[in-house]
Amino acid sequence: MTIPTRNEVPEELTWDLTRIFKTDQDWENALAESKDEIAGLKDLQANFTQSGKQLYAALTKILAVKRKFENIYVYASMSSDVDTANTHYLGYVARVQSLASQFEANTSFINPEILSLTKEQLAEFKDEEPRLAEYEHLIEQITRKKPHTLKAEEERLVADASDALSNAENTFGVLTNSDMEYGYVLDEDGEMVQLSDGLYSLLIQSPNREVRKNAFDVMYASYDQFQNTLASTLSGVVKAHNFQARVHNYKSAREAALDSNGIPTVVYDTLIEEVNKHLDLLHRYVALRKKLLGLKDLQMWDMYTPLTGESTLTYNFEEAKAEAKKALAPLGQDYLEHVDYIFNNRVIDVVESKNKRTGAYSGGAYDTDPYELLNWEDTLDNLYTLVHETGHSMHSWYSRHYQPYVYGDYPIFVAEIASTTNENILTEYFLDHVTDPKTRAFILNHYLDSFKGTLFRQTQFAEFEQFIHEADANGEPLTAEVLDNFYGELNQRYYGDAVEPGGDIALEWSRIPHFYYNFYVYQYATGFAAATALANKVVHGKPEDVEAYLTYLKSGSSAYPVDIMKKAGVDMTKKDYLEDAFKTFEKRLNEFESLIEKL
Repeated sequence: MTIPTRNEVPEELTWDLTRIFKTDQDWENALAESKDEIAGLKDLQANFTQSGKQLYAALTKILAVKRKFENIYVYASMSSDVDTANTHYLGYVARVQSLASQFEANTSFINPEILSLTKEQLAEFKDEEPRLAEYEHLIEQITRKKPHTLKAEEERLVADASDALSNAENTFGVLTNSDMEYGYVLDEDGEMVQLSDGLYSLLIQSPNREVRKNAFDVMYASYDQFQNTLASTLSGVVKAHNFQARVHNYKSAREAALDSNGIPTVVYDTLIEEVNKHLDLLHRYVALRKKLLGLKDLQMWDMYTPLTGESTLTYNFEEAKAEAKKALAPLGQDYLEHVDYIFNNRVIDVVESKNKRTGAYSGGAYDTDPYELLNWEDTLDNLYTLVHETGHSMHSWYSRHYQPYVYGDYPIFVAEIASTTNENILTEYFLDHVTDPKTRAFILNHYLDSFKGTLFRQTQFAEFEQFIHEADANGEPLTAEVLDNFYGELNQRYYGDAVEPGGDIALEWSRIPHFYYNFYVYQYATGFAAATALANKVVHGKPEDVEAYLTYLKSGSSAYPVDIMKKAGVDMTKKDYLEDAFKTFEKRLNEFESLIEKL
């Protein structure tokens, strides 16, 4: 199939950015205005905390400038994404990125100035200017970190060291993305090709065991030769995380990282504890994989090849939209009306075209449509992608329409819950309507693999991340041998006796960039578990469960993430939502085992 150029794509399958700016000249005019406005923001520091009225006026001005600038940024980045070879829009992106840095620099005084106020001064300001109540949560997010904020000159010293502290992460990126070259492998057609990350992800799913074994061996041979260097880069970033936590008066790097979004560490602890309690379910699923593949020695390179073949379900884009709306019907008429608008008003850029950004996302700004980028193929996976991104878009729509600009966005901790809940609702829909045993088996396998790859695997990563930070804090050197031994044992504990012990999987820690992200991955696991529980409530619960879910979507960042999720009926400081998720996994595993024996 020939990939079309941008101008060959039918207009109705492209997004309409003229609703942001009618012409590029309008964008140029807005950029010039925004540049002047951003330049003037630094002058607000002089009187920022002189009175309640001045504090309110300055915050309002800063947020208004940011709100306007976000439209400019979105237009530039999205115009470039549909044709990354277009130097005109690449230039736009470079200009807005530069201006974004200037905005950050010119407003960097906000936190230090607010932290300089006493509780009594803030109380006086609120009495003097009642409108400051609009920013109460914003101010509270800043002031609650006062015990962890250094004096201004000390914070500047730490900030000045940020380049040096990030050097290990940068080295990892340069080494793995630029300097490291993988060897050659035979692909499924018997052609000798050089391995890449993208090709590896395809070959490791091959039905030909020799192909996936060779891909695995070549991939890990590349990392093996650099594992001492990679142990050094990982150790360096862990030391930086521990240093930042220590100088900011946190008990641990984990506590510091979670506190950035107000997440109590009990959420992390409960996740790891409950996943470990239910590892027997993963062991069952892995043992079933060994049986179905007919292998005497199941290896980690056998973990991703499909068990049920290709799906019999295919959808063109029009069919997918219709199916998605049927599946999402339990969310109510109001939800569906907004989905219909997104589907039918050029809010989605649908098809793959030359130089278009790969993958999919939901984007936009507070004052724009919740645009979606897709690269459509007529597959079941693409239907899941459509409902996933529409989950993000609807979260954005409700947040932006029910919250003021200051709280119109949402943190990463809750972001993936809305999208993954939509995926789970789609699975519930299929299992309620599909009767063909082979198709049901495919859908069940799709869910079980997603659960394995997200809830179990990301929690495994979270355990490893906690270990390396605690080991460093206790003075234990993070050598390649230490990392290999711990990761190998951890992997064996997670996947169980059905998998052959040992092997190069012990090196997997060396190729996971998320270990450099400072306690990020656990949110994938908590989000997937919460989404499973919420989908059950939406589809099989009471009308008030749907209302509670919509309340979460409407909350934006108006409260801390854990409190927002409580509105949806999920207390992520407790184990109930995880237990609900594991019950769903077990129920579907039971049915899959029963079905697969009859096929």
